[in-house]
Amino acid sequence: MDIESFREYCLSLPGTTEGMKWEHLCFMIEEKIYVIIAIDEGNSFSIKCNPDEFEELAARDGIAQAYHMAKRQWIQVENLEVLNDHELKRRVAESRAMVLAKLPKKTQAKYA
Repeated sequence: MDIESFREYCLSLPGTTEGMKWEHLCFMIEEKIYVIIAIDEGNSFSIKCNPDEFEELAARDGIAQAYHMAKRQWIQVENLEVLNDHELKRRVAESRAMVLAKLPKKTQAKYA
């Protein structure tokens, strides 16, 4: 998937906004990051993951613990080609859902 298709997919998810933080493109829900991508560094990106899947994901080529993010809860993916389009979209949607689940119930209800 190219960066423009990736951006379009992220923005298609309800409530998603984009912005720049720490010189990285971020996709957020209610100002909470669920994807952070280094567009100037080969499009490596970080997403939240289920801690139960962390070991399995981190063992794959091109995936590691995300720098400066919660240990065993965020993965860094080397580039947009590491995951096929279907898995990439699913993992981004899951990251968004995990971030949304931490927000107040009233906020969650806006996106149900």
